[in-house]
Amino acid sequence: MNNPSKPRRILSGMRPTGKLHLGNYYGALDNWVKLQEEYECYFFVADWHALTTEYDAPHAIGGYIQDMLVDWLSVGLDPERSTLFVQSAIPEHAELYLIFGMFTPVPWLERNPTYKDQVQELSHKDLSTYGFLGYPVLQAADILMYKAHGVPVGVDQVPHVEMTREIARRFNHFYRPIFPEPEALLTEVPKLTGIDGRKMSKSYGNCIYLSDSPEVMQKKVRQMITDTLRPYRKDPGEPNRCLAFPFHKLNLSEGRLAEIVAACRSAQLGCVECKNILAEALVENLAPMQARRQHIQRHPDTVQEILQAGNTRARAFARRTLDEVRDAIGFDLNYQLWT
Repeated sequence: MNNPSKPRRILSGMRPTGKLHLGNYYGALDNWVKLQEEYECYFFVADWHALTTEYDAPHAIGGYIQDMLVDWLSVGLDPERSTLFVQSAIPEHAELYLIFGMFTPVPWLERNPTYKDQVQELSHKDLSTYGFLGYPVLQAADILMYKAHGVPVGVDQVPHVEMTREIARRFNHFYRPIFPEPEALLTEVPKLTGIDGRKMSKSYGNCIYLSDSPEVMQKKVRQMITDTLRPYRKDPGEPNRCLAFPFHKLNLSEGRLAEIVAACRSAQLGCVECKNILAEALVENLAPMQARRQHIQRHPDTVQEILQAGNTRARAFARRTLDEVRDAIGFDLNYQLWT
């Protein structure tokens, strides 16, 4: 089923439910850029997945799709090496989701730990819907449609990949072997909080967005909560208690980081000075991304052309997969029922 002469294929996606922030960048996008160097990559805007929680306000979803593509291109995703597309532009995803749903046991979905966590986290929303319960089946259709060999995920998403493997095995057993069993490509997702110490989330208004100007980024960094057990400048600090310290790890060299740790613990460096260092490093490191963003925003037609080309490539692959699936289950595309 796999051709060793071709690069292995991976797939991943993001829901367009708001502007992308540093958590999205360090947790996923930075890794995607590296993966496209060695894999055949399919990255998609998961707008149908966004409907599972935003079904009561769907009009906002469309507005975020263009922004998401701009962010992806700005951070370095290359449409010559990666296929970038929108999920809802490929109707075959919905058909494969329907077919998989016919044989996926409900208890598999009810035991999904991520489902339970999200129901609690989003308690202000009514998530007692068929769509939300069944989103791992749609996720399996997304992955298996492109016969992905791997899915880059954090450890909390491993159960979803395992369910996809189970669905692939179940299909291959009932009908015939078509789908590979994808592996979870574990990524070390840094635990980044928002500037107020809570989870970085647009609903909390505590994000540093990729689209923020350098001046806004610097201002937000200076508002970050640091070591809450260090009330005075003269007191020694502890970087491992500091909520800004994970950002230092991502933006400073090891040597510079060691200097800051020593200066913090000896009270030679105060939190205000420390955050100024971080702000400068963050802006400097993201400067290439900001420059690409400005260039891309001056050429909006190019973004649409890239998206159209990605949709075309993705749909061609999806149609081939659906032809195989329909043949395997006996739903021949050449039926002539009315002739």
